[in-house]
Amino acid sequence: MISSDVIRGYHDTMILCLLLDMPSYGYEISRKIRELSSEKYIIKETTLYSAFNRLEKNGYVESFYGEETNGKRRTYYNITPAGRAYYAEKCREWELTKSVIEKFIRK
Repeated sequence: MISSDVIRGYHDTMILCLLLDMPSYGYEISRKIRELSSEKYIIKETTLYSAFNRLEKNGYVESFYGEETNGKRRTYYNITPAGRAYYAEKCREWELTKSVIEKFIRK
């Protein structure tokens, strides 16, 4: 299992990546993160919704209500053009970070 401390700075990147192709909602995003990481990382619900709030406040995602499920309306998130630009910036940042950290990894 990966420590959330290690991955904390990349929650936004992970979420935005999953929104690139289509809008989605919290549970589905959480499930995809768990699945794509082969169960090595499970994002906490509070972490996920804090990220959604931050991303929306910064104009990187927009939320809207979808269909009701079990009497409750589901909140969907859609990436904005600013979110796509921010995602690209975070990807460049990751490449730089990875190149630096790799200098300190001995195998």
